[in-house]
Amino acid sequence: MPYARVLEYDEREDYPYEFVNLIQRWGAADYSLPRAQGGKAGDVEIGFNLMRLIARRDPTTATAFIITSLSFMPAWIAGTDEQKRALVRAVQHGTRYAWGLSERRHGSDLTANEMTAVKTDGGWLLTGEKWLIGNGRVADGLSIHARTDPRGGPGGYSVFVLDKRATPAGSVDELPRERMHGLRGLDMSGFRLDGVFVPDSALLGKPGQGLEIALKTSQTARALISGIALSAVDTGLRVTLDFTERREVFGRVVSDIPYSRRQLAEVFADLMVADAVSLGAVRALQVVPEQTSVWSSVVKYFVPTLLERTFAQLNVVLGARFYLRDQPHYAIHQKMLRDLPVANFADGNTVVNLKNIALQLEGLLATARDAGAEVRAEAESNAEVLFGIDRELPLYRPWDQELFSRGRDDALIAAPAALARLRRMAEEAKREERRWLERAAEVAAGLLSHAESVRERAGALKAALGRDFGQSAELFDLAKEYCLLHATAACVHTHVHSAAALEDPLPSGALLLLQLERIRRHLRPHEAVTDAAAVDEVMRVLRHLHREDRLFSYWQFPLAERGDLAAAGR
Repeated sequence: MPYARVLEYDEREDYPYEFVNLIQRWGAADYSLPRAQGGKAGDVEIGFNLMRLIARRDPTTATAFIITSLSFMPAWIAGTDEQKRALVRAVQHGTRYAWGLSERRHGSDLTANEMTAVKTDGGWLLTGEKWLIGNGRVADGLSIHARTDPRGGPGGYSVFVLDKRATPAGSVDELPRERMHGLRGLDMSGFRLDGVFVPDSALLGKPGQGLEIALKTSQTARALISGIALSAVDTGLRVTLDFTERREVFGRVVSDIPYSRRQLAEVFADLMVADAVSLGAVRALQVVPEQTSVWSSVVKYFVPTLLERTFAQLNVVLGARFYLRDQPHYAIHQKMLRDLPVANFADGNTVVNLKNIALQLEGLLATARDAGAEVRAEAESNAEVLFGIDRELPLYRPWDQELFSRGRDDALIAAPAALARLRRMAEEAKREERRWLERAAEVAAGLLSHAESVRERAGALKAALGRDFGQSAELFDLAKEYCLLHATAACVHTHVHSAAALEDPLPSGALLLLQLERIRRHLRPHEAVTDAAAVDEVMRVLRHLHREDRLFSYWQFPLAERGDLAAAGR
C-alpha cells in the first residue's frame, strides 16, 4: 500500500477497492470473525492491532475494512449459531456489510429512529431511510436498526440483516455519496427502503432487543475506533522524524534543537498515553465486559481529542513542508491530519460519550474511594490482565457487555496498588531511572488525589442544580476530568504490569514521567515536571523505535522498511 498510490485514491476521492480487495484476499476479515463459527478471531486486540497497522498506511481502507466487522457485531452479540455461520461465510467470500444505524433527522438518538419494521406473513416489511452510513452504497448486505413497536421506547426496536442481492432490483434506493473533509475515498452515503421484505430468519435476537444490541455494538466500536487516531499520529510522527533527523538548521539537526526536540518527545508521550488507555479499553471488552460502557466512552472521548490537538505540534515542527502536496512524504501527513477526526464522531460523538460518563460519574467516584477489600482485590487482579500485555485473555463474550458499569472502573479502583508497585520498582531501579520513577509516582499520586475534588464539585453541583444537574455543561467538564484520572491510572498500570514483557528501550521511567506531565498539563497547563535530561531520554526511546522500524506503541510490532519515505527526507 504505497503512499503515492494511497494519495491517488484520496485525490480522486475514489473508494480504495484495490486495497480493500487486497486485505480481503489476505484474509484480514477472518481476525474479526468468531472462531467458533469459522473465523479466526480470538482476542479482540488482534483485530484492533491489525486494523491499526492497516490504518498507518491508509485510514480510509482501514475504516472500510472495520465497517464490515462492526456490521457483523449485532449477529455476534445476539445471532444464532446458524446466522453467525452464514454471515461469516458471506464475509469470507467477499461480501461487504454496512451498519444501518444513524438517520438524517436523529443522528445518535437511537430511540427516535423512524425506520420501521412491520410484521407480515413469514417476515417483516422494512420502510425508512438511513443516512451517513459507511459502505452504504458498496455494501452487499445491511444490518438495520428498525422500530418494531410504533410506540418506540427502549423495547421498541429490533435489528435485521438484509441481503441486497436477495431483494427485487431497485427496491433498495441508494442515496448519493457525501463528500468529506477526510477519508475522502470512503463510501459515506445511505439507503432508503419502502416495504422491503426480509424473512423471519433475518431478525437478530428477539423483537425489542434492538436498542440493547445497538448500544453493545457501539461499545465495541468505540473501543476500536481509537486505532484510527493512534495510526494517524504514528505516521505523522514518523514522517516528521524522517525530516527532522536529516534536516540541518543553523548547523544542528532539527531533532537536536531543544524546542523541536521537546515537541517531538511530547507528541510521542501523548501517543503513548493514548496507547495505554486503548490497551486497557480493548482488553476490557474481554476482561470486564460489564464495565465497557465506561471504558469505551473514556477511550472514545479522550484518545481522539488528545491526539487531534497533539497532531498540531507536528505541523509546527514540520514547518513549510506541511503545506507541500506533490511529495508523498508530506502529502500523507496532510491526509492523516484530515482523516484523524473521524475517530471523534463515528459511533457516538464527543458529547454522547461525555454524557455516558457524566451519568455514571457519582457512582464511579464513590466506588473508587469507598470500595471494600474484596472489590479492590478483584480490581487489582483484573488490572494485571487488563494492562499486562502478555497476559492471556478470557473468551470474548460480547453478549455479557452491560449498558451501565454499576459504579465500577477497575483502572481507578486498582490505581493505589499499582502506585505502590511503582514505588517499589523505583526503589529497585538505579541512578536516573530511579529518580524518574520516584518523580512519576509523586506526580501520579497528585493526579489521582484530584478524584476527591471532582467528587466534591459534582456533589455541590447536584445540590445547586437539582434536576438540571444531568444536562449541565459543568458536569460534562467534570466528566472530562474523570477521563484524566482514568488515563493516569492506565499509564501507571501499563508501566508496572507490562514491564516484564516489554522489549528495550521500554519500559522507561522518563517516558512515564513525561506521559504524566502531559496529563497534568490539562489541569496545570504551564507547569512542567520534567527536565532536559528526561526529554533527552524520551527522545532516545523514540529514536530507537524509529530507526528499528517499530510501531510507536507498547505493542512494538515490526513494520515494513520506510522505502517511500526515507528518500524524501531531504
